[in-house]
Amino acid sequence: MVSGSLQTERLSTEIVSPSDQAPLASRLLFPPRLWFPVGILTILLISLYFRIGIKLVVDWYNIADYSHGFLVPLFSIFLLWDRRKQIAATPVSQSWAGLSLVIFGLITLILGVYGADLFTSRISFVILLGGLVWTFLGRAMLRELRFPILILLLAIPFPAIIFNQITFPLQLLASRFASMILPFLGVPVLQEGNVIQLPIMKLEVAEACSGIRSLMSLFTLSVFYGYFLERTTRRRFILALASIPIAVAANVVRIVGTGLCVQYWDPEKALGFFHEFSGWVMFVVSLCCLYLVHRLMRLIAPPREAA
Repeated sequence: MVSGSLQTERLSTEIVSPSDQAPLASRLLFPPRLWFPVGILTILLISLYFRIGIKLVVDWYNIADYSHGFLVPLFSIFLLWDRRKQIAATPVSQSWAGLSLVIFGLITLILGVYGADLFTSRISFVILLGGLVWTFLGRAMLRELRFPILILLLAIPFPAIIFNQITFPLQLLASRFASMILPFLGVPVLQEGNVIQLPIMKLEVAEACSGIRSLMSLFTLSVFYGYFLERTTRRRFILALASIPIAVAANVVRIVGTGLCVQYWDPEKALGFFHEFSGWVMFVVSLCCLYLVHRLMRLIAPPREAA
């Protein structure tokens, strides 16, 4: 009886031990079989983009419109961690087809560096990263890592020529809607472009008041929000799009509030404390509106349960 129990215990140990060790690969960000190629890719990218990356971080710190950039790489790393089991199960292969994307990324990098264009050189990082993954790890791995790679685009500041083409129409749009609303609240106004003439003073909707900062931050957070709470790309895309009119509307409300404070309270306090404080308040309100839109979307079209 004793020998039988010992044999049973030995057999039990031999069966349990491998199963305890099996999940090890899924607990790692990358399984051991990917350490060497991932290490090579990391060294290549750091050597090519160290200075470009430092300048990008400085821009995140100095340009308030892109302060959300600090969150984007962290979210990309989280995506890799969140999908580590799928990454571990994805077959690895080398593909010469990926060299076309690598070459395109290198050409883009060269054009950006020698043309002194930061946007082009930064965009080349995403292109080259995708090409290296495709070449060294295969097309299946590129498909698995596509979203964590593409999400990095949200951290790259637009070139000035594109940025201005976005901000000025936003300034005019906010001015127009605020000029339409204020008379209904007892404040007569005259709009001249992005300037709202109040009875007391002129209220200029400057570039900093265009709402671009809250729009870009809210759009980025809506992408994060959609990833956590929705399963389909289509529903995530709808949530991201919904953030745009929400941010624009919130900025209009902020300008209307500033106009009311100028007219009925104190112009100095309206353009100082209230203007700054209302920016934070309206951003929180925008997040609440995004949540309400999501709830409404689920009521109108409930998500399908996974089989």
